[in-house]
Amino acid sequence: MPLYETVLIARNDVSQQQVEAIADGIAAQLEAESGSVKKREYWGLRTLAYRIKKNRKGHYMLLGLDGSSAAIKEIERQLSLNEDVLRVLTLRVDEIDEAPSVILSRKGDERERGFRGPKPSGRFESGRGTRRNFDDREEFRARNEREEQQRANATASAEAE
Repeated sequence: MPLYETVLIARNDVSQQQVEAIADGIAAQLEAESGSVKKREYWGLRTLAYRIKKNRKGHYMLLGLDGSSAAIKEIERQLSLNEDVLRVLTLRVDEIDEAPSVILSRKGDERERGFRGPKPSGRFESGRGTRRNFDDREEFRARNEREEQQRANATASAEAE
């Protein structure tokens, strides 16, 4: 049977258990038609690139499916009727990779990074609790440094004469 990968986005109002229940329903429906779910990954609650049906976030889930095209079309139809599902994308693939997807492996890298050190002080400070002088701004410091450099050059040239 052909292999498919389906990514679905569920509303952020539902819980992770409800998203898992949707995936269980897909698995039960596929097994009834002699298919199977080869891979199942919950990617978590993620921010959407743009609003979808007034939602800014959604629960993402990846499913690797093995089933007939008629069964996959029926699953897509059922998911499109489900009010908790915002979007569904199904692609036919040559093989289903058993390793964790790029999304999950990237999540692991973010956790490993941890503490990056203290924030450097500079021009992007919030300004709360600290009073800065008017001459403390970067453009004034650069102008003052340039004027001092010109004075030093003028003094050096005067001494050379």
